[in-house]
Amino acid sequence: MQLAKDAKRAVRLAKRVLKGRRAYFELRNLILEQGPLPEQRFRVGVYFADSDVNIYQMRQWYAPLQELSKHWPVLVLARNAAGARQLMQESGLDVAFVQKVTDLERVIEQQPLDVILYVNQNTRNFQMMRYGRRWHVFINHGESDKMYMTSNQYKTYDFALVAGDAAQARLSKALWDYDVDRRTIPIGRPQADHLGGTPPFEPDERTVVFYAPTWEGDRPAACYGSVATHGEALVRELIATGRHRVVYRPHPRSGVVDSEFGAANTRIIAMLQEANQQDPAAQHVYDTSPALGWQLSLPDVAICDISAMVYDRLATGKPLMVTRPVAPEAEVDEGGYLSVCEWLDADQAGDIAAVLDRVIGDDAARERLGTWSQHYFGDTSPGAPTRRFHGAIEGLLAKADEWRRRQTAE
Repeated sequence: MQLAKDAKRAVRLAKRVLKGRRAYFELRNLILEQGPLPEQRFRVGVYFADSDVNIYQMRQWYAPLQELSKHWPVLVLARNAAGARQLMQESGLDVAFVQKVTDLERVIEQQPLDVILYVNQNTRNFQMMRYGRRWHVFINHGESDKMYMTSNQYKTYDFALVAGDAAQARLSKALWDYDVDRRTIPIGRPQADHLGGTPPFEPDERTVVFYAPTWEGDRPAACYGSVATHGEALVRELIATGRHRVVYRPHPRSGVVDSEFGAANTRIIAMLQEANQQDPAAQHVYDTSPALGWQLSLPDVAICDISAMVYDRLATGKPLMVTRPVAPEAEVDEGGYLSVCEWLDADQAGDIAAVLDRVIGDDAARERLGTWSQHYFGDTSPGAPTRRFHGAIEGLLAKADEWRRRQTAE
């Protein structure tokens, strides 16, 4: 038994090594094609220490950062070869591969990086945060009421760009001696200004249902995923009606911790494929596209787990349901939007068509969505979040200039 486990572990390790080497050689060619980056150009940096496994955390920032680059050039500092390769291939941003600390220091010497943005809490963030005379700013990779959103790690950063009033209230309640007013800057959700793209189907009379479950989580308290508890039943029911179109977008880490989640995910994908073969007009979608746009704005109703996806959809003001976690250990903060949301229990999944008909036609629910959207994101009118994001960066750069003038005068 132990020999078999050791053999499997050795195979996984060998695959990981081969993947890393392949990524490194492909990245080397991309760097040669890109050529040297111009020196003294970038005042804004984005630090990303992860591999391509967590690239979804960067993807949602591609469009806002591309827009920001038109005013203040942005440089992504990538520490992992697979992550850097993916970023160079798809982000549309300038990327520096800084695998070693010496590489990082070289770039810092060459570029006037006054603002460093962080999209996650990777422990390697500390290797960048050792450098002073710049602002270290947490921008996160979503807005939600998950426990991740109130981590004491917020105190590590000089500032945090948050969505709005709800985020500030959440942090004020959860963290001791944290000056929320001074250290957080509300910007709304800049991604909402970039919900474009074309769906892979022609809209018709079918009701489009966006089902976007999260993964199983890395600990019981964060077990919010519904793939194995709600997913198969609700997708099977929606396929059977003949009047619904399912857009299924599972979390890219589904099944990483719990194999049953991965197996359920595989079965759902197979269901959708089989349904499309039997009825080509159904045009169900298994969505793995890197960009998230039409998936949030077009569907008639969305079904999401407790995750940032709930709040991304909330910003559109369109019908939304949230799956209730089955795991008793899952921590659910029902003090915000979750106190009034439309919950979907696991035992309702088999009757999902009737449940959705009710939710879609509920005018009171739509009015609540508008009220809570304002609470979480502030002004969501087109262009407003982008202006607030740019204003925050401009303000931080001005603060950097002011500190530099003070030090020069001393």
